[in-house]
Amino acid sequence: MWLINSSIGRKFVMSITGIALVLFLLFHGTMNFVAILSPESYNAICHFLGANWYALVGTVGLALLVVLHFTFAFILTWQNYKARGRDRYDVASSRGEVSFASKNMFVLGVIIIGFMLLHLYNFWFKMQFVEIAHKMGGDIGDLSLATDGAYYISVLFANPVYCVIYLIWLGAIWYHLTHGVWSALHTLGLNNKIWFGRIKCIGNIVATLVVLLFVAVVLHFGGQAIMNGTTAYVW
Repeated sequence: MWLINSSIGRKFVMSITGIALVLFLLFHGTMNFVAILSPESYNAICHFLGANWYALVGTVGLALLVVLHFTFAFILTWQNYKARGRDRYDVASSRGEVSFASKNMFVLGVIIIGFMLLHLYNFWFKMQFVEIAHKMGGDIGDLSLATDGAYYISVLFANPVYCVIYLIWLGAIWYHLTHGVWSALHTLGLNNKIWFGRIKCIGNIVATLVVLLFVAVVLHFGGQAIMNGTTAYVW
């Protein structure tokens, strides 16, 4: 099958899964931003996307996208390394043509995956999984926090360590997306001279928008805790 056996096919899968993940991040970032504007509305969204069958199907689909994206990234990176090694960037780098993000996409991806595991523990495990467990008769976690997402966010980012960790993570995501969006659109056919500069601009705008939505939440709730004197190193 050409999607798996050919380099072009693997890049196509990387592009499609990458764009799908970017769209999810836009939705997720917008949803989280609602917590700043209206905690009640945010909780209503969380309830709609809680331990329901459609939310669980979406979670499984999202996990599959992440696995596919990372697996194909690993395969392509390994093949490129074997074929040309790291010397493939020497000439372009001397001319300033290769960005930091494009040279370190896989490393950035590994960093993002590592932080994502922490994020899943903080939010998916302590919220959706707790709801699922309680619906099945279990007694895991704090159900009151799981069903009050806006309050839980304020509790989490009352810890300044988490604020710093998330800001570092979001910085890695920004670098990854600035090149990733451009690369995906380039692979899907927007690769002529007219669109070359445009899709770079689009990639930067999308990456910045996604990251700013999440950064706003961290800074809002973290700053709120500092002003109220409620910072706490709670894990």
